[in-house]
Amino acid sequence: MSEKLIDAAGQVRAGEEVDLGRVTAYLRAAGLAVEGEPQLKQFPGGASNLTYLLSYENRDLILRRPPFGHIAKSAHDVVREARIMEMLKPVYPAVPNVYAICEDTEVIGAPFYVMERLVGVIPRQNLPDELGLDAPRTRQLCLNVLDKLIDLHMLDAKAAGLDTLGKGEGYVARQIEGWSKRFRAARTDDVSDFESVMQWLADKQPKQEVAICLIHNDFRFDNVVLDINDPMNVIGVLDWEMATLGDPLMDLGSSLAYWVQADDDPFMLGSRRQPTNAPGMLTRKEVIEYYAQRTGWSVANFDFYEVYGLFRLAGIVQQIYKRFKEGNARNPVFATFGPFANYLGQRCERIIAQSSL
Repeated sequence: MSEKLIDAAGQVRAGEEVDLGRVTAYLRAAGLAVEGEPQLKQFPGGASNLTYLLSYENRDLILRRPPFGHIAKSAHDVVREARIMEMLKPVYPAVPNVYAICEDTEVIGAPFYVMERLVGVIPRQNLPDELGLDAPRTRQLCLNVLDKLIDLHMLDAKAAGLDTLGKGEGYVARQIEGWSKRFRAARTDDVSDFESVMQWLADKQPKQEVAICLIHNDFRFDNVVLDINDPMNVIGVLDWEMATLGDPLMDLGSSLAYWVQADDDPFMLGSRRQPTNAPGMLTRKEVIEYYAQRTGWSVANFDFYEVYGLFRLAGIVQQIYKRFKEGNARNPVFATFGPFANYLGQRCERIIAQSSL
């Protein structure tokens, strides 16, 4: 399989450099065998923690650190992310090995951690033709990826030492209240107020969670790694920054908000960032049915979780859109986020109008 399929790191963005001498000295003091002078590259994707490729003569490593500039105390907690991965690894092998965690901000100006580099294919907008996946194999790949989410949800968090990771019970109510508050704070005059959606979610939320388990909170195709020699084999799940204890159906609803299928309308298809429209991929309805079959949890009231996922996504894009309108974010793509938030509101309203809840 061609190495061109492997995610490539590029030039480090100006102002986001890392002191390689200090990092190397720290890693060697921590007992990590690294040889020679490293080269530093940066992965361009993501809008959260920064991800770098550290290439030594004898090995490649990944370094993660928070964004530069002022950030909220509870945000971008890379140490927490690394500790979660460390505890998960023995019971969830798809997590990369963490080799060093540095809480000393004197080393590079912020906490950071270093982990193994999983060499493989990260499925992004389209499945590469070189993978040679026909519709049946694409369907099996889809199931294999979903199995990683299901396996996570079926873990015994207490046995893994992760039962103190979040508050757990009351998760649904906290999410509805929290995202409603954040959306109202980020709303701009050219975007729907979503008040009817927020009221429906508040009224229809279940009295208790279907379960309390470890949830990823950002499970998508572009956060998994496929074996370069066997693309049907999912060898890694990345980006554990938002993992916590919560309701697994809320996690599934959040994932499905990004799930664009082949028969969606042009606006939705234009927002696609995953290969979920490829021939053989499951539809959202099939995903829900497969999930219920494997977990045994009832999805009878899934309209609530689907609306929640769409509303949460609307909250995320609206926060970015407000920053763009205020001149604090300059990517021209963000100009489309207001119309996208309005579109997500319309999708919520359509589901609500047809729901039997």
